[in-house]
Amino acid sequence: MAFLTNLINGLSLGSVYAIIALGYTMVYGIAKMLNFAHGDVIMVGAYIAYITMSSLGLPSFVAIIFAMIVCTVLGIVIERLAYKPLRQATSLAVLITAIGVSYFLQNAALLIFGSAPVSFRSVVKIPALKLFGGELIVTGESMVTVIACIIIMIALTIFTKKSKMGKAMRAVSEDKGAAELMGINVNVTISATFAIGSALAAIAGVLLCSAYPVLMPTTGSMPGIKAFTAAVFGGIGSIPGAMVGGLLLGVIETFSKFYISTELSDAIVFAVLIIVLLVKPTGILGKKISEKV
Repeated sequence: MAFLTNLINGLSLGSVYAIIALGYTMVYGIAKMLNFAHGDVIMVGAYIAYITMSSLGLPSFVAIIFAMIVCTVLGIVIERLAYKPLRQATSLAVLITAIGVSYFLQNAALLIFGSAPVSFRSVVKIPALKLFGGELIVTGESMVTVIACIIIMIALTIFTKKSKMGKAMRAVSEDKGAAELMGINVNVTISATFAIGSALAAIAGVLLCSAYPVLMPTTGSMPGIKAFTAAVFGGIGSIPGAMVGGLLLGVIETFSKFYISTELSDAIVFAVLIIVLLVKPTGILGKKISEKV
């Protein structure tokens, strides 16, 4: 029964990683930028939800919607102020800027909320499911997180393939110059990508803190790094790849903690990533891109 318990916990944790990784993979796939401040947007979303529920006393669904709105606006502001001026800059300049934005958000949270952790009230009201006479317990948070991950992945896939904005995003991903010549507003398209990714970060932050109810200014740092690892693991730029990578990463981490060592679990996760990239550099579902010269 321990195996099934760890599998469910791993899928639940992996689903959070997958939702965060979807934001990473969309921004990289379309804007070709690594937004390392994404993990801190998760923290901002969780704090907004926490304040909405604890200080304002509003219902959980209102807190989630408000967190998504704030993070969407934050994502657009970050893109416009920090990344848009670097559209033609080197990858290193963008990377350094992203790290700077990350530290700015963390320190702003430290000034506003302090360094003391706060207890986050779960937004999930579904009772736990007891199976096999109560030997296996599936929490409401686990069920909601996995279902939310699947719904978001399907919705994003349909959006990018069927909607006008989704087609514009794919065009910008292929060739920004050609897309602009065809009448696509590249700036608006990239801003929309950041907006969607940041809204997903808010959802991930709320679900993460509902399952692990401790919130502090550094809450999003390690999940953000692991979600980026999941995106690379599954094939960065691929929406299904982000989900597969996130789920596998969550399962590997949970089983490593239970069967091997809690201290070594993170090292094992990154070691598996290195092995996968040595065998398949593009990730599990990533496609090799051939460039004409």
